[in-house]
Amino acid sequence: MNIINNLEIIKKPHSYRKVAIAACFGTFLEWYDFLTFATLAVVFGPLFFPSNDPTAGLLASLATFGVGMVVRPIGAAFFGSMGDRIGRKPVFMITITLMGIATVGVGFLPTYQQIGVWAPILLVTLRLLQGLSAGGEIGGSAVYLTEHAGDTNRGFKTSFLQLMGPLGILASTLQIALLQHLLTSEEFQSWGWRVPFWVSLLLLAIAFQARTALEETPVFTELNKNQRAESQLANNFKDPKIRKKMFLLFFCVSSSGAILFFCVQVYTSIFLKTGVKLPAELVDQLSIYSTLALFPLTIFAGWLSDKIGRKPVITSGLLLGAILIQPAYRALESIGAEFIKANNQEYPFAILLILIALSLVLALVVGPQTTFLAELFPAKNRNSAATLPHNLAAGWIGGLLPLIVTWLNQVWGGSLAGLWYPTIFLGLAALIGLLLLPETKNVNLCK
Repeated sequence: MNIINNLEIIKKPHSYRKVAIAACFGTFLEWYDFLTFATLAVVFGPLFFPSNDPTAGLLASLATFGVGMVVRPIGAAFFGSMGDRIGRKPVFMITITLMGIATVGVGFLPTYQQIGVWAPILLVTLRLLQGLSAGGEIGGSAVYLTEHAGDTNRGFKTSFLQLMGPLGILASTLQIALLQHLLTSEEFQSWGWRVPFWVSLLLLAIAFQARTALEETPVFTELNKNQRAESQLANNFKDPKIRKKMFLLFFCVSSSGAILFFCVQVYTSIFLKTGVKLPAELVDQLSIYSTLALFPLTIFAGWLSDKIGRKPVITSGLLLGAILIQPAYRALESIGAEFIKANNQEYPFAILLILIALSLVLALVVGPQTTFLAELFPAKNRNSAATLPHNLAAGWIGGLLPLIVTWLNQVWGGSLAGLWYPTIFLGLAALIGLLLLPETKNVNLCK
């Protein structure tokens, strides 16, 4: 069967739906596992990094979260190259297993009080395994799903994959909020924080079973018939066209998307809890509502990119991000302070509106991102060329953002000073994107 017939088969709704559900659930588990750590960063500080200075403990916890992000490019290089050589599906099975084992392990770790310095050492080790796994999964899943999506409405079809990150945060936040409601603070600090990691064992079994039924993508199958599949990682850097596209993906799309993701979905929660000093339960509730709003916004952005193109949607998000981050956080700080002073229930609603506005900015960049990752590169290079810059950006730029912003705030002596870092980055990305980012929505994925 030739590639055209293969693509016609996967265009059937029931066939693509099966692939999408299985792929997305596995990616949800990766994000749930990976981001539960971020959600509990405030809790991990005193448990694994005891210190007389609470800020130092928080910084150590954020640094451990960042370590997992830093090694993501190593996982991307290894598993991305493997995906070009042996196929997309086998890599999925490996990464989901590795992530599940590492995450469940965190749930059984002794604390610093129990085993001393070995506690943070083991925590960092498991975090490294999480990072390696995420490097192979996140980016590779975009290629897999896009190659199954056919030629029409790829932005809309693949935008659902981008919901898995927010959904992972939502599931984690809901669990933690429920546990904090049902347990005393002493019980939660003692053992309740472990429950989300234990739940991963059940999710891993479901995800593994779902992925066992997945098929290899028709694009890779046909490519493997016509030529011997081999690692393309070194060739990517030798080809000036591929190299340029990898840079544009890294700087204008993946780095900026990661910055917005962590500014909107991760750092806002940390900022409102530790900077503004809002009650943790209220922050978790607001985070849940804003995440729910992000779902339709992301799908809309993917759909819009099918109508007007990937480039105008993505660059609009970059420009809005550069313009809005500073005033949005200033408003959050001001309104939060007024709420603490007056305890007026109108103030949380105003905070929620700001969080939803930030979610719209994020959606414009990440909605078309899944399909853009795959459309940017030729089939034989696609997995390695897309996953490495994407994970390098997410790991080194986005993943370290909470730590860098917190550190810059301390250095410059202000709660918002560090936010100039993402603001300037997004402004530069918007300018370069407007000038150099190609339009990809009509690209033939088989070439």
